[in-house]
Formats: sequence, structure tokens, C-alpha cells
Amino acid sequence: MYISFKYLWRHLISTFALLILLSPSVISQGKKPNIIYIMADDLGYADLSGYGRKEYATPNLDKLASEGIKFINAYAAAPVCTPTRTAFMTGRYSARLQIGLREPAIPGRDNGIGLSPETPSVATLLRNAGYETALIGKWHLGFVSEFGPNKNGFDFFYGIRSGAADYISHKGDGGKPDLYQNETPIVENGYLTYLFRDRAIKFLEQSHAKPFFLSLDFTAPHWPWQGPDDAAYPDTMRMSAGGSPSTYAQMMKALDDAVGEIMKTVEKKSLAKNTLIIFTSDNGGTTYSDNGIYQGRKLALWEGGIRVPAFVRWTGKIKQNTISPQVCTTMDWTATILAAAGVTGSKQFPLDGINLMPICTGKAKLKDRTLYWRTIERSHHKAMRDGNWKYLQDEKGEYLFDLSVDPSEKNNLREKNLDTFEKLKTMYAAWEATVLRAPSL
Repeated sequence: MYISFKYLWRHLISTFALLILLSPSVISQGKKPNIIYIMADDLGYADLSGYGRKEYATPNLDKLASEGIKFINAYAAAPVCTPTRTAFMTGRYSARLQIGLREPAIPGRDNGIGLSPETPSVATLLRNAGYETALIGKWHLGFVSEFGPNKNGFDFFYGIRSGAADYISHKGDGGKPDLYQNETPIVENGYLTYLFRDRAIKFLEQSHAKPFFLSLDFTAPHWPWQGPDDAAYPDTMRMSAGGSPSTYAQMMKALDDAVGEIMKTVEKKSLAKNTLIIFTSDNGGTTYSDNGIYQGRKLALWEGGIRVPAFVRWTGKIKQNTISPQVCTTMDWTATILAAAGVTGSKQFPLDGINLMPICTGKAKLKDRTLYWRTIERSHHKAMRDGNWKYLQDEKGEYLFDLSVDPSEKNNLREKNLDTFEKLKTMYAAWEATVLRAPSL
């Protein structure tokens, strides 16, 4: 049978093109993962029952942790809200930006600064790569629209701009209503944790023509201390006043229930296998928190101020019930998200974090890390971790701890290991010379 050369050539070209389209590499390139990043606010290391809390249970968050990899050496980039959020949004040490020097940003004093498009955010980089982007919850990186989420890569914003808001009245730090949809102030009734839950569910239930990135930044369990059935705080009452262990338990239950409902929606919409989910906290716990064996609390650079729970789930890619001792920090989640999405960071603003996905999937060994911290306002601390060694300076003195045998930081080894102490102190000074100087506030 005669077959023309032209017909045969066309057939070969069509077959070759089809094989390319069906190859695993091309399929994976064409199907980028959805990404959900969940950040709690002032959640202590042991505030989840899966990390040690005894007074109440957090079954939904414990379940989420068990469905992936749980980190036991995870750190926040700072012991307070604004710097950690700066670090996550940029993937860089917060002290590289003016807004990252605020501990935290305060309405009025800091209205003239904030995160700006000059430094590309993780949302900007993802949106430029074809992602739909949304932030639901707390921003705290600028109080005016010029420095808001919509100017920093987010297609949609629903939440508060300030550092805290009354869960019932939604008045923010400055005593004014602080609930926004995009750049428009709105009024809605409801408990703030549940409002964020409902908006997240609504977002997930929408039809998405693109892969999506959802940054879900709860205010819980940050003060004011209010459960779902409590009244709004009087205007004359400080937002950090009051509270009780039982109220804190109610706030944690609301947070846990909210995450549980959101995960049900992920399952219902058949999103699990193509959705990377990361959960962590912006700093260590405070008044009613449990920081476990770790000394210190929010605003301090002792372990209790910066050690946080963290876990990652990606169904089918990350093995369930995995526990990792890998040392990691906030900027690593930024790098991991970008890598999972196949997005390269800005050459002008290189990332300080590393991609943890090879460790999450068991394809790489643990990596030694050197991490740095600094506080300059309410406390004046310096700290770094190099392998198992930690250098710390606070108002009372300087310390050297071996965290592999002394995670509670009870045994100062400064004099016994003077060479190591001096080495770390020199390294710290070299790092500090690369970031912004502390301003006169």
C-alpha cells in the first residue's frame, strides 16, 4: 500500500507532539499546586495538643499535622508580629526593610511606612507566574492603602490592617473599625475567627481558572481575650487586659474548628492532592500560652519567644506521620512555596530562606542552618543559632547554649566554650552589618 511521504511526516509530527504533551514533566509543569499558608497569631510552641497542651484538645490541627510532616525545631523570624510577617512576605530577614524594624507597627506612629511593591512579595511573584492570590485575616504591614495587600500582589483581601482587633466589634489597635474588603471598610456581624473561616471557605468553593495562593492569617489566639459568645470590649478597656485560661481554650477551640471546616472544604472540592498546606505561628506565646519546655515568651529571643509549631501537608507527595528535627524559620516557607510553584525569586532581593520541600518529601538529608534574630524596641536582644549552638544577648548578659542537650537554656556554656562563644559573636556582628541599623523611634 502506498503512503505518501507528506502524510507520514505529518503523522510523525502529530504523534511526537502528543507524546510531549502527555509526558510527566510537561503535565507537572502545566499543573502548578494550589497553596494555602495558615499563620496563627501568638500561638505558643505547646499550645496545640499535638505539641503538648493538656488543658484542651485541638483535634483538627493535630489531624492536619499527622497527615504530613511535623517540624519540632521550627522558628519564627521574630518574636513579634510585624517583623515575622515582613519576613514571610519577602522571604528575607525583616531587618532588611524599614517596616520590619517595627516591633510591632503602631497606628499613627507608623502610618507613613509599610510593605511596598519596591520589594516584591511572595504574592507578587506568584501572581506574576499566573496565580490567583488572596489574603484573608491579619495584615499588619501598613495601615493605609498605599501599603496594603492589594498593592503587594494580592488580588483579594478580607481582614484587618492593624495588629489586633476586637473579635466582636472589629475595632482595631487605634480604637477604630478595622475590617476591610480590599481597600474598602466594611461592617459585618460575627466572631472574627469565624468570619475569616467563612471567607476562606467561600474562596475555596469558587471556580478557579488559575492555581491559587491563599494566605490565611488568623488573629487567634492573640488578645483581646474573647470567645465566640463573649461581648465586645468596652472602649475604656485595654485590649490586652482581662482574659482567663478558659477563655483562651475557647479561642483555641474556635481556631481549631475553623481550620477543620476549611480542610473539609478542601476535601469536598477534591483539592487535597494538588494543594500544598503549611501551618505555623508568627511568634511564641504570651499570657495564657504554653511554650512547653522553652524559656521566655513573645518579644524575647529566648526559645519561648521564637519556637513555634509548624507542619506541612501535600497529599500524595509528603509522607504522613513524619516528624522532622530540621531547623527552619519563617523565610523558609516563602522559599518552599515559590519552589513548589516553580517560581524564581527576585535577583535584586535574594531570599534568605531555603526550599524545604526536598526535606519534606524525604529526598534530602537534614541541613545545618545558621539563623539570626534581633529585637530593638520593647526588648533589646541579639541571638543566633549555628547548628546546635545558640548565642544570646539580653538585658542581663550574654549566653552560649548547646540546644541539643539543653533546649530549655538553663546551662550557660560561655566560659567553658569561650572559642565557640567568640566565633558566634563575631559571626553575629558580621550579619548585623548587612541589615538596617536600629532607628531612633
